[in-house]
Amino acid sequence: MMNEIITQINDAIWGYVLIFALVLCGLWFTWKMKGVQFRMLGEMFRLLTDSVSSGTGNLDDNKRYNNKHISSFQAFAVSVATRVGTGNLAGVATAIALGGPGAIFWMWIIALVGSATAFVESTLGQLFKRRHKDSFIGGPAYYIQEGLHNKWMAYTFAILLTITFGLSYNSIQSNTICGAMHEAFGWDPVVVGGILSAMALIIVFGGIHRIANVSAVLVPLMAIGYFLLVFVIIIMNIEHIPHVLKVIVTDAFGLEQGVGGALGATIMNGVKRGLFSNEAGEGSAPNVAATATVSHPVKQGLIQALGVFTDTLLVCSCTAFVILISGLYDVPELNGIALTQAALGSEIGSSGPSFIAAAILLFAFSSIIGNYYYGEANIRFMTSSGTILTIYRICSGGVMVMFGSLVSLELAWNLGDLCMALLTTCNLIAIVSLGKYVFRLLDDYRAQKRNGVKDPIFHKSLLPEIEHELKCWD
Repeated sequence: MMNEIITQINDAIWGYVLIFALVLCGLWFTWKMKGVQFRMLGEMFRLLTDSVSSGTGNLDDNKRYNNKHISSFQAFAVSVATRVGTGNLAGVATAIALGGPGAIFWMWIIALVGSATAFVESTLGQLFKRRHKDSFIGGPAYYIQEGLHNKWMAYTFAILLTITFGLSYNSIQSNTICGAMHEAFGWDPVVVGGILSAMALIIVFGGIHRIANVSAVLVPLMAIGYFLLVFVIIIMNIEHIPHVLKVIVTDAFGLEQGVGGALGATIMNGVKRGLFSNEAGEGSAPNVAATATVSHPVKQGLIQALGVFTDTLLVCSCTAFVILISGLYDVPELNGIALTQAALGSEIGSSGPSFIAAAILLFAFSSIIGNYYYGEANIRFMTSSGTILTIYRICSGGVMVMFGSLVSLELAWNLGDLCMALLTTCNLIAIVSLGKYVFRLLDDYRAQKRNGVKDPIFHKSLLPEIEHELKCWD
């Protein structure tokens, strides 16, 4: 009964409000910033490469603060860790199963326009960040309170994000890991859930530095391994790719009937699963974007926009191609991670389900610890109580991870969709209102680059009307 009620609410919100809001916001930001996500793609890679090659971030940025900071790459890794997870393996399969192959096209669209939205929210996260011990802290709750001067809305967002990521999403990640392990090895979900809870608690009690260090190792490892396997499968089936692309495009516009249901279901599932995967506009990435040490807010905005491309256009597409090549996407009894495992198994044999189980363990576990941090940043916004933070750590890393191993797949996803809808609505209102500051920041960054400055520096005097509210830009 509860599941049916939540489903009806989700259909109303997603069918009539959020799909249009997300696309319109993305298009508006893209137009106002002259296609920043396309024009500055090279700069995104340069910034990320510089961060990796210097080990801890840009050397000029390092001089501004102490050595115990979070680098641009570490912040990128944590955000990608939460993006690249269940949504890329189980979420893509669910979108195809419920919405047909055309759902993938709409996932691509929401990524292309959503990357501009991701740039705006992450730049705002940097602009309004605060110092916290040896690093920084920030996110939508901070820029809502300081930029919009709306404490009620800021606390509402903080509560919603803590529930969505720290609690609801972690149950989804755990649910998917347990399902994959049971499918591949027959392991008891309760036992797997207990092990995951213990591992998560060890890491989350270590704070953002431990989370960043773990993510910086897990994210490249899991991404490279998955890309290599899928690349081999695609090369082996290269003759099927034109047909796969044709099926995606024709189904996306309802030109091929009987494949995935009505056009509305195709679009809605593509957008929902796309947003769950890349999180553009949801207000999650700004929480970790704010932790990075950079000389200009635009730097981290560009790097986080690149994360959306990495997630949806690369990882999600890889999963989709494997599923569509296998031809198993219209088998009624296959959904979620089971469909991805079956598809991979049909291409590489009995080792397919085992590989996906290992991949989802890395993908989803890194998301669990990244999701936890998003909640922690907002707990710290609301209170400085160490007791409340400890209770949250136990609930996020322990209780909800265990809960996810016990509930049904459908209920876990529906709860996540409802929380995501409320959270995204709140954040979109904020970033549309504050976007004018990002436009000026981007103009300043581009002007410095045109004048030959390799690493532009932001001075808060550029924004005199909010200068006294920018605490970290002396």
